[in-house]
Amino acid sequence: MKGLKIWLACLAMLMLAGCTGREHPLEDGEAAYQVYYLNPAMTRLAPQEYRTRTTDPDLLIQELMDRFMKVPTDLDSQAALSEKVTYQGYKQEDMVLYLYFDNNYANMSPDREILCRAALVRTLNQVPGIDYISIYSGDQLLMDVSGMPVGMLSASDFTDSISDVNAFERAELTLYFTDSAGEQLFAEKREVVHNINTSVEKVILEELLSGPEQPGLEPTLDPGIKLLNISTNENVCYLNFDTAFLNNPREIKDYIPIYSIVNSLSELSSVNRVQISINGSQDVKFRDSIELKTMFERNLDYIGEELGQENIETEESK
Repeated sequence: MKGLKIWLACLAMLMLAGCTGREHPLEDGEAAYQVYYLNPAMTRLAPQEYRTRTTDPDLLIQELMDRFMKVPTDLDSQAALSEKVTYQGYKQEDMVLYLYFDNNYANMSPDREILCRAALVRTLNQVPGIDYISIYSGDQLLMDVSGMPVGMLSASDFTDSISDVNAFERAELTLYFTDSAGEQLFAEKREVVHNINTSVEKVILEELLSGPEQPGLEPTLDPGIKLLNISTNENVCYLNFDTAFLNNPREIKDYIPIYSIVNSLSELSSVNRVQISINGSQDVKFRDSIELKTMFERNLDYIGEELGQENIETEESK
């Protein structure tokens, strides 16, 4: 009986250790970080705890990058970064960490690259003061498979299902475009299939930039606009565009491009408000009339009830 009690006590201690996730408690001055590698099949992320007493953010970045690129010999994992890629260094500006690799980074297979991207961001986003990661291949900002800039990334941009980069899901979107008068918005229902690791918010912006499919509708955004970053936190969708957003040449009312975006995103249950930035700044006016430092909410006043038949006929005759 005494032996049984000892065995049960040991079992309870093992179960408790499993619940805490650590076999040994942190020592004084230590901090624990997760460094992300890939599993042997290179199909999913494989986090590994790394402990250090380093507190200086600059030194911590270097330390985590060294650890990221060199998989411990006793760990059954693969490096997320291809051995053909050369890491060239980094710089930090405010809350953004810029990582620089040679041109071989962009030549990784799409599956490997998106896993590497997720591993980099999840590893380095843990450094205090680093809110976003921006990746460069050569001297170019990293582009996704559709040719759009990947922009600034945070750990929240990647779902836990990042492991299956070949998984896709179907989504029904409600997008708002305008008509030839450029004074109202009209809804277009569109079904899209997208990679599960791409947020629906980003898909909506990509579809708005690609323009309408429904006859009689006109674009609200210039396709040359670059979306630098998009993230959603506490029901606020944060968008960061390049300066091309300010130079929208379309002959439409000033509020139409803004609420084309806001109303489209607000169709999602996860978005109640939208914040728009230009190169990271909200202290900007769109077309010298609309302050972008405003938090925009859905506005139904600009939505037309039904697209006029004359608009449809004009479009079909083109």
